[in-house]
Amino acid sequence: MSESPQTPQTPFHDLDQYVAIPRLAGLTASPDGTRLVATLQTLDGERTAYRTALWEVDPAGEAPARRLTRSAKGESSATFTRSGDLLFTSARPDPDGKDGDEPRSALWLLPAGGGEARVVAAPQGGVSGLLAAREADTVSVASSLLPSAKDLKQDAELRKARKDQKVSAILHTGYPVRYWDHDLGPDEERRFAGDLAALVDDPAVPLPKAPKAEGSAADDTSAEGKHLDLRDLTGAGKHLADHSADLSADGTTLVTTWSVSDAGAATRGTLAVHDVATGERRVLVDDPDADAGAPRISPDGAWVAYVTESISTPDEAPVVRLALVPTDGSADPVVLADDWDRWPGRPTWLPDGSGLLVQADDDGRGPVFLLTFSGALPGGDVVVERVTSDDAVFSDLNVTPDGATLFALRSSYAAPAEPVRVDLAAFAASGAPGERTPVAATLLRSPVAAPELPGTLTEIETTAEDGTRVRAWLAQPADVGPEDKAPLLLWIHGGPLGSWNAWSWRWNPWLMVAQGYAVLLPDPALSTGYGQEFVQRGWGAWGKAPFTDLMAITDAAEALPQIDETRTAAMGGSFGGYMANWVAGHTDRFQAVVTHASLWALDQFGPTTDASFYWAREMTPEMALENSPHMSVGEIRTPMLVIHGDKDYRVPVGEGLRLWFELLTKSGLPASDDGETVHRFLYYPDENHWILTPQNAKVWYQVVSAFLAEQVLGEEPELPTTLG
Repeated sequence: MSESPQTPQTPFHDLDQYVAIPRLAGLTASPDGTRLVATLQTLDGERTAYRTALWEVDPAGEAPARRLTRSAKGESSATFTRSGDLLFTSARPDPDGKDGDEPRSALWLLPAGGGEARVVAAPQGGVSGLLAAREADTVSVASSLLPSAKDLKQDAELRKARKDQKVSAILHTGYPVRYWDHDLGPDEERRFAGDLAALVDDPAVPLPKAPKAEGSAADDTSAEGKHLDLRDLTGAGKHLADHSADLSADGTTLVTTWSVSDAGAATRGTLAVHDVATGERRVLVDDPDADAGAPRISPDGAWVAYVTESISTPDEAPVVRLALVPTDGSADPVVLADDWDRWPGRPTWLPDGSGLLVQADDDGRGPVFLLTFSGALPGGDVVVERVTSDDAVFSDLNVTPDGATLFALRSSYAAPAEPVRVDLAAFAASGAPGERTPVAATLLRSPVAAPELPGTLTEIETTAEDGTRVRAWLAQPADVGPEDKAPLLLWIHGGPLGSWNAWSWRWNPWLMVAQGYAVLLPDPALSTGYGQEFVQRGWGAWGKAPFTDLMAITDAAEALPQIDETRTAAMGGSFGGYMANWVAGHTDRFQAVVTHASLWALDQFGPTTDASFYWAREMTPEMALENSPHMSVGEIRTPMLVIHGDKDYRVPVGEGLRLWFELLTKSGLPASDDGETVHRFLYYPDENHWILTPQNAKVWYQVVSAFLAEQVLGEEPELPTTLG
């Protein structure tokens, strides 16, 4: 059958098809390495939200993926128990619950031998941060409780009282009070432990229990063995805000980050060890000059590897390294591979404890690296080697018990996240430590195939004013050439400590490539993956090296024969939005600027962002004014599209509101006396730093495309009818 003229060439040629592409997120392996489970997001029937489900992926790459769960509320956070049962979280209705129960995230267990999943824990504050011991029946979960609650039962009673009396007030005694897109408090996270071996699943209950007194709160703590008996290990307090944790293989020890207060309303991450049997807590790592995070306990339980990040100052960028400390606290922490000039992510132990696998940004990629211990811990030498050869970023690392295979998700601008297998045995056999050859990952059969791309991906680089190499990805239409040049979009990444190195559904260049644009994705000063000095070049001076790097790589792109240098635009979000604003006030080379969730007036931004203490470590008040885009508003003569969500607490909406007013009143391209303007403001009352709902995301791309079509291509804009 011939293709209909209305059939889009690729999903990127049609926004309805694009938002409907299933999205893989999360991968976990069973303790014996024989099973893999991934989380897949799909568009719901109304096309207004995404639902998640769990899919099993064949580790051998032979059988097709098969769906394990299905519900309107979705399932996520899959974790295997030592016996092979699958734990996950979901807010779907409990078949054994009561009609009218409020949906909340509960812990479910899907038996390895088959059968229906059932709820095994349902605290009123929900369940998150699921951990299961690899060699024991112990599990640990996080749940939020009101601060005065002594236990889960009292928490349920206090919540009911607040709900019945319609009280939403929160009394704060410290900082911060909100985070990214949500208010903090009044409830606070605590960690709990439970014993899976104590669970029972009786086929029937002979007689109903005696009814509770009218108005009493439900007791969700145990349900007579059908639910886990969750024991509070950490108690009340804000110490577990945005925490990470790990549970030892034998289930006896829990290590968590433990937030403490510092001067200037700051917080700092330390590490704490919790005895699962007694709840006793002791401090493991408390460095006044660094944040400790992402702890991982060694297979034998003797060591904790973690990420340490130095506390930055306006003059010194942070330094990120791996560190190692005995779990019993018998020796001071030791920094590993201090001479390795990359920033490691959360480590994964090899099963025999001989080394650590980590992902780290590296030259526009995110390979897996291996840190091998060549001597006795912790003082032996450490050899760092790149394991994967792919031009991609790896995440969700899972190693088989024999250490021969690594399972992971792989992502790049060539394809979204997909499950892969890495042959660690072949890597190890390729030479002595320090002389081994990276290996390519093998693609497994994913629940969803990678979408066809509407163009090609290439790489360009140039030399900045100070002699520093600056590189970028360039996504361009397949048929572009000297006779059919493409207009250029400069996309500036957020962070600013980050890299354009992995697929993004929120900022996807292929949608613009499908419209005929070439999209430049550069990593300027402050980007990660190029060494400490590359970050330091832009630290505290956002308007200097990052800006000149961007202009230099844009010059290089415009010099390419397939690029139309007369039709260009600059776009960015968050820090990228800041830089888009800076670009608008310091050059007229672009025909349009799109700025999303952007920093505008740094003196205003600092005290109102959700983590003002961190901002104080980045710039002094004088540096903030020197680098603030609003100081150059009078020089802006480029049409701008401003985009902001009202629920953005990282870059508060006041930044967008002030930018919009000052564009219209103080810029070099102000509104006319009758209010007409070439600028536009796309405002989302119910979105945050990211535009997450499918139809709002569709409108985002539609408005951006219409604005660029008008300002860059000289075409009549076509706005979506859903704008009214």
